[in-house]
Amino acid sequence: MTGTARRPGGRTARVRAQILAATVELVARDGIAGFRYEEVADRAGVHKTSVYRNWPDREELVVEALLQYVDDLGTVADTGDLRRDLVDFLMVIAEGLAKPTVRALEQATHAIHESPAVRRAVTRILQERSAALRRRVDLATARCELPPIDYALFGEMISGPVHLIVNRGLRPFTRADAERIVDVVLAGVRATTPDA
Repeated sequence: MTGTARRPGGRTARVRAQILAATVELVARDGIAGFRYEEVADRAGVHKTSVYRNWPDREELVVEALLQYVDDLGTVADTGDLRRDLVDFLMVIAEGLAKPTVRALEQATHAIHESPAVRRAVTRILQERSAALRRRVDLATARCELPPIDYALFGEMISGPVHLIVNRGLRPFTRADAERIVDVVLAGVRATTPDA
């Protein structure tokens, strides 16, 4: 018996990847409300029926596209050097903010009140990034590198300036910026903690 073996990840996988990438680019550019299936198909280089057939619901397409790229948000390493790990984390965030996938996520956060499905996806993505930071903060606390702190507030203090500098686009975000931010936040956290 002879037959043609199907290759895993063949044309169908390639077409799906092209559609998801096109969706992310368009959401990053136009927001969720602004993109159309016809534009997705055109940008992906496929017929629009390929988009409709795989994702009859526009929200499902956006959600799957966003979830494909969770790794672009970055994570926090544990090298044993808290300062370096946090500086590296901020550099990953800054680099990620230049990617269409992260810009699409930012656009999606502005539209979460319009779609429960998108809200769930955005919440899941942000929770995963928050969990990575929490794990690193917990390790730092256990090693006495940090006092017990509100890790959510710590995360906002660390990452907020990165978003501000990058999103304003007035100048590039540098490693020196990341180092200054981390130094100020760590000094503030350590200085405001009451003595035991």
